[in-house]
Amino acid sequence: MPTFSSEIVQLGQYKVAKGHSSVSGLSSGAFMTVQLHLAHSASFIGAGVVAGGPYRGVETFRGSAALAEDAFELNALQLCMAPLTPDLAPDARRSVMLAREAERDRLIDPLSHVARQRVYIFTGSRDNVVQSSVVAQAREMYRLLGVADERIAYHDQLPAGHSLITDNPEDSPLDTNMPPYLNNGGFMQSHRILKHIYPDLNPPAERLSGQILRFDQTEFFGGNPRTSMSRFGYAYVPQAVADGQAEARVHIALHGCKQGYNYVDYSFGHAETSGQPPYGNRYLTTTGYNNIADSNNIIVLYPQAQGTDDSTAQNPDGCWDWWGYTSETPEHPDYFSQNALQIQAVHAMLRRLGG
Repeated sequence: MPTFSSEIVQLGQYKVAKGHSSVSGLSSGAFMTVQLHLAHSASFIGAGVVAGGPYRGVETFRGSAALAEDAFELNALQLCMAPLTPDLAPDARRSVMLAREAERDRLIDPLSHVARQRVYIFTGSRDNVVQSSVVAQAREMYRLLGVADERIAYHDQLPAGHSLITDNPEDSPLDTNMPPYLNNGGFMQSHRILKHIYPDLNPPAERLSGQILRFDQTEFFGGNPRTSMSRFGYAYVPQAVADGQAEARVHIALHGCKQGYNYVDYSFGHAETSGQPPYGNRYLTTTGYNNIADSNNIIVLYPQAQGTDDSTAQNPDGCWDWWGYTSETPEHPDYFSQNALQIQAVHAMLRRLGG
């Protein structure tokens, strides 16, 4: 178990190989991974998508509601998660078209960066939260963007529910579709993600050398409540990297809904802290990212989304924004470009680290 620094620190800068960073996520973190990956593809060398769909998938069917902003939310909850038939899942071809438009308008990095990268994509065959037909469109999107099949690790046969897979006996049974969305499948999925993105990795460390740092992440979004991000973010820094003895790479690990450190249930806009589930910091302490990072001089950045349920931001489950709830102009939401509030904040953290 990694140790936490007792201090609240300012996120520091390290000796980092630029352009060799990566990002992965589960569920809303997976959808956010795709948005961030395409927005800043020049910064990355690969991505891991666990139960997530294609870029700007909520814009597949704008006619699903009278108001565009309602259509985006409805599509997020329905077509982008549980379409009635596979044909109703977000269309990868439309995602690529929208990505080309964003590239043309210089809202994202040139998409030519994506073709040389490595992508891990996973969907559990018993996932009834984000169905496999949606995740399959993420694979097709990357294919259409020029990523060769040998660079895409696609897994859809394991009878897993909606979860990041671990080998922790205390985690949920493999086919579970309930919080905290960490299921025991006998292996650490985080290791497989990173080994695919970085084929040269050493085996994971049995004992960790470094600490998990707690930093004030509000400086990266100016404390704007619309951003729906927590006060604290976390980063695991191997000791050799902290001492300046090794050049690092950075991996951004994005939790899913109801997995942030300060997640609580909301009822009619009020936080029900008395019934707070004991999820705590499990995503950043028990998912295995730190062990494989430690033996390979990888900094793991754990940004934190925060649940809000008021007139500023409708995000009671603490999800990352992949449909537009942070936008000031909901009829034209910006959740997918370099100007999106959460993408700006997370990429600023990456820049601070040196990546």
